[in-house]
This record gives sequence, C-alpha cells and structure tokens, in this order.
Amino acid sequence: MIGRIAALLLLALVLAALAAAALAVARGEEPGGIEEVWIALLGPPDLGPVDFAALRRRPSRADALACAPDVCPLAAADAVPPDYSVAGARLREIVRSFAEAEPRTALVFTDRWGEQDRYVARSAVLRCPDTVTVEIVGRGEGRSSLALYIRSQAGCPVPATSRARLTRWLDGIAAAAGTESTKG
Repeated sequence: MIGRIAALLLLALVLAALAAAALAVARGEEPGGIEEVWIALLGPPDLGPVDFAALRRRPSRADALACAPDVCPLAAADAVPPDYSVAGARLREIVRSFAEAEPRTALVFTDRWGEQDRYVARSAVLRCPDTVTVEIVGRGEGRSSLALYIRSQAGCPVPATSRARLTRWLDGIAAAAGTESTKG
C-alpha cells in the first residue's frame, strides 16, 4: 500500500513538473517563461567575446565555426568563408541586416572600435540560446571576409542545429554580399 502511494505521489510530481515546463515554454520570452528558466539554470545567454586567434574548439562540439586558417590558426573550422568583394564596414552592415531578419535573433553587443558583434539566436520551441559571434576581417582594398562562431549553452540545442544555423548565415550573407559586388 505504501509503495502504491509513493508511486502515485511520484507520478503527481512528474506531471506537475511537466505542466510547469509546458507553461514556461508557452510563455516564451514573457516573465516566468522559458528564457528566464534558461537564465536561472545556465546564466546569461551571451557567452562573451571570442579571441579568434587563440580560439580552441570545445570538446563537446556544441558549436560551429566558419573561419579561415590564418584567422583561427588553433581551431579546426567547419567551413572557410570566402573573401567578399565588399569593404569591411559594408560587410558588417550586411551581416547585421541578415541577423535582424532572422527570427528570434537579437544584437547583444557591438564593438565600437573593433570589428566584432555578438547576437543571441534562440531555437523555435524551447528558445535555447546560441551566442553568434561575428568578426569582420579586412582583406585589402574593397575586400573582406569574416569569422563566425556559434556556441550553444550546455549543448542546447544539439550540435547539428548550430551547424545548420552556421550554413544558413553563411549562405544568406554570401547571397547579399554577392549581389552587391555584382552591382558595382
């Protein structure tokens, strides 16, 4: 009899926890929503700046990196971004425009005297935060490239999501930069 009561209490606790989690997800970015739960569990969603020259990838691989070997000599990149036929300042504007058009993505830091910006991009349902760090790399007169590093807090979402986001960002930026370079 006592075992049955304990099992029922455990079931009630599990159902209450699931109901609270569902409510938090439904509230999203509202007070008491899943974003506050992530902050309480994992800390602030912005994981801070990246020193691309000294970057070493995380063993968990809950990240994705697009970077040229001369910019990230210590890290194996998932992709090498091209050199674009646009000036660095313009490429930074293109990246910012692309990021602003991405759902659930917000600029959280811009380096006024440097070339690095950070965004927090969240997944659709659970609103798991990724920190997206972009640094513009000058490649000579009227040419530039970038380094793009996406890090997930505690592996949320799965690494494949970070890589998919990396590919989407690179494709969108390349399309916008390529359109501009053919106009000139």
